[in-house]
Formats: sequence, C-alpha cells, structure tokens
Amino acid sequence: MSFETDTIFALSSGAGVAGVAVVRLSGPASFHALESLSGKPVPAARFAALRLLKDQDTGARLDEALVLAFQGPASFTGEDVVELHLHGGRAVVSGVLEALDRMPNLRPAEAGEYSRRAFEHGKLDLTEAEGLNDLIHAQTAAQREQALRQMDGALRALYEDWRGRLVGHLAHLEADIDFPDEDLPEGVAGAVKPNILSLRDEITQHLVDGRRGEALREGYRIVIMGEPNAGKSTLLNALAKSDVAIVSDEEGTTRDAIEVQLDLGGFPVRLVDTAGVRESSGAVEQEGIRRALKRAEEADLRLVLVRADDWPVIPVAMERWLDDKAMLVLTQTDRTEMFHVKHEKLPKGIVGVSYVSAKNDHGLDDLFKTLAAHVSDAMAPREAPSLTRVRHRRSLEETVDHLTRFADNAGFDAVLAAEDVRMAARALGRITGRVGVEDVLDVVFSDFCIGK
Repeated sequence: MSFETDTIFALSSGAGVAGVAVVRLSGPASFHALESLSGKPVPAARFAALRLLKDQDTGARLDEALVLAFQGPASFTGEDVVELHLHGGRAVVSGVLEALDRMPNLRPAEAGEYSRRAFEHGKLDLTEAEGLNDLIHAQTAAQREQALRQMDGALRALYEDWRGRLVGHLAHLEADIDFPDEDLPEGVAGAVKPNILSLRDEITQHLVDGRRGEALREGYRIVIMGEPNAGKSTLLNALAKSDVAIVSDEEGTTRDAIEVQLDLGGFPVRLVDTAGVRESSGAVEQEGIRRALKRAEEADLRLVLVRADDWPVIPVAMERWLDDKAMLVLTQTDRTEMFHVKHEKLPKGIVGVSYVSAKNDHGLDDLFKTLAAHVSDAMAPREAPSLTRVRHRRSLEETVDHLTRFADNAGFDAVLAAEDVRMAARALGRITGRVGVEDVLDVVFSDFCIGK
C-alpha cells in the first residue's frame, strides 16, 4: 500500500490519568490502521462503534474503545481522520501509541500539525487557526469569548473585506496602465484615491486600540512599584490571596520581579511585584531596580505605592511614573491617625487613588473592585474584532505604509501607485494566509500543543 503523505497520530486529549483519552489519526493510512487494530471494517463515517483493539504484532489486547471515522475532505484536517476514544489509563494509551508507531506509513504528529494540515486543506485560515490555539489555552471567560469570535472568522472577514476592496481598486489602476489607448476615464488613480485613503483610515483606526486584543490574550500587565518597604510585596500577597512574595522590614528583599496570574472579573491579569526603587550601590539590587523600571515602562497600569505617613510628599523617584497609566496607592494607613487625602494635592492625570492597610485589611476590597472595573473598561470587547497578535499588527502597519506611499504617487506615477496598492493587498493577505505565508507558518503553529 502506498501513500502520498504521512499519516500522523497523537494523544489529542490531556496527558495523565483520565476517564477517557482520545487518540487521533489523520492521513491516508488512518482507516487501514483502524482495521489493523480492530480486525474489522471501518464503521460508517461519523458513527461511533465499539471495537476491541489488539496489537497486530503480538495479538495482545489493548482496550475496548469507541472508534469514529471521518472521511476526507469532510473532516477537521480535510484528510481521512480516525478517533480512538480509549479508557484513560497510562498503560492503555501507551500500548495503543506503541502499536501505531510500529505500523508502516504512520508517525507521531508534531506540535500543531493537525491544525496546519487543516490550513493547508482550506479548512481554516491562519487567523482561525490562531483562534483555535487561543481557545485551547484560554483561562478566563473573556479570553474564551475572544478566541471563539476569532475562530468563527471575525478577523478573517474583516481583513478579507479590506483586501477585496484593495484588489478591486488595483484592477482599475492596472487597466489604466495596460490599456492606455482604451476609452477609460481619465485619472483613474485620482478617482480611486479617496476610497483607498478612506480604507487606510479604517485600518489605522483598527490599529489604535490600546493593545486591547493582545492584552486580552497575554494578560493585562499591572506592575506594583515604589520605594523599599512601601508595602509592595504585602499588597501583591493580599491581591493574589496567597503568600507568593516574602514580606520583611529589611530593605531590598525583592531583587527580581515576581509575577502572579489573576482572573479579575473574567479578564486575565499579570500582577507584578518589583524591586524597591532607590539609590543602591549593590550590583544585584541595581539589576533588580533596572528590571523594575523596565517592567514599569511596559506596564498597562502601574500601581505607584507611597506610604501614608509620607503623604503628601511623593518620592522623587516615583514622580515621573504618575501619569495616565498610573494609580496612586497610599499604603500602611493604619500607621496614621484619621488619615485623609486632600484631592487637590493629587497628581494631575492619574487613573485614581486608593488607600489601603493590608495589616487591617482596610481598603483592599475597594482597590480590587477599582482594578476590576479599570481592567474591564480597558479590555471589554468592542463591536469590531480586536487585534490579537503582533504578527497581525506588523502586517497592518505595513499595509498602511504602502497606502500612504500610494497617496504620494497617485497622479504622478501610475505604475508605482499600482505597485503600492498591490503590496498593501499582499500584506493583508499574509495575515489570513492568502499569499506569501511560507515564512510565517512555522511561527504560527510552533506554540500549538501536540495533537492539535
């Protein structure tokens, strides 16, 4: 028996002991492999059948399993697919995988290979494949919703609409170049210029989204910063509801960033405790402070901590960080009697102010609610689908650059103007996988799980 491509197999369900484990095969030898394991014909497509599976070499019984067959192209990958629903014990799963590995023309799947084959057979575009991967890794309700929306083709529809409009404009520009003696309207480039610039503005607006979709995928970054002993580690522990950081009166105990993943109102948050910012002669502490400042620059929101008994004096090292991406948190309010803040003394433009005492558990619930509201407002889904990856952003920025050059060339050089539109359409096509994606396929599928 000869096969045009390899047939792959892998455990597609989670590793470890479970009630049911699913092994998936995809490729032209899938049905033959099932017949070899069961000694019976393949059941009708999409109908489950109970089969006793045996090792074809030794005759040893492996499991009594439910098996399903999906005939290509009506399958996830577009190829013949078999699913073996096994009992989830390690001995069962390893026995079946070992038996498959000894069969000719079969090999273990690589990470993301099922989804890559689905893409290559036109079952998914790249944005839908990325949405599938995001759904597998989703940890919060908001991440799940965004991934499902992308899997349903929301981004593909938007980007393909833009690309289709550009291709239509390009056809008019090329007709003007190829048939200059025909009875075509004068100044085609000038005529389509307003429509192309309007499209450029749509794409630009899509780019100006405050990293909403990317933050939802990766987690909204909240960095806790302040001088030593301002209560950063205590606040981290309180918000995380766990002793993840060492709390000590000794200065400089936090030397590196400590990161905690939180589900804040259904949205993913990366909460980071950093080294206390101060003048230091120690090389290790200096490196910790450098990393703290780098994290502060990359943060979506900074919690700038100032001790209540220092208020209203703000440490000089903290002043530059109190902007529209910062919330002032006055800590250790239990040390000050009748603590009160005059709002006219607050720095202008900050997100807000909170007063807390972790020792007395005062103000923490209010701070938690304030953060949840802020994160929800920053990452709540919009009507239009959001950018979710740097790869998309770079291609869209390239598209905008080409369309800006078109605006400069339209009316002066028809050939260059048409080439600018062509390159813009290609940049859009790379996002969904319509054109020139060979160099990005490994990147897209490299972080998939084995068996997906």
